[in-house]
Amino acid sequence: MALLSELKPQKGSTFSPKIIGRGNSSGWGTTAARGNKGQKARSGGGVPAGFEGGQMPLQRRLPKFGFTNIFKTYYNVVNVDQLEKLDGDITPEVLRKARLVRRPGPIKILGRGELKKSLNVKVQKFTKSAKAAIEKAGGSAEEVK
Repeated sequence: MALLSELKPQKGSTFSPKIIGRGNSSGWGTTAARGNKGQKARSGGGVPAGFEGGQMPLQRRLPKFGFTNIFKTYYNVVNVDQLEKLDGDITPEVLRKARLVRRPGPIKILGRGELKKSLNVKVQKFTKSAKAAIEKAGGSAEEVK
């Protein structure tokens, strides 16, 4: 058992930053490492992010274009070859359970890959090639709301 006088903090458990502005004897007094005068030496002083000394900031010099359509529908996409691992009727709930779809929102089946088994797929959207691939394998592709 260690004596009380021998106790030391574990390595890496303590941190001692430079304590500034606590008198000249500390080595960090007077200007407290801020230099002499000027905007950056004042309390609350400093320049905002992107400030370029009075020159027109880059953010304001560049041309602005385009906009974001707030009504756009973002689909979760699943390819036909990913459906190969599933069996039976495929619904959005089945796809979420199989972790092929992780975000909320509508699902769209894309036509990449081949399907070798007959599946009944019921999701919000299909591409023409995906619908053709599912029906070619003997299954059905039905769009639901």
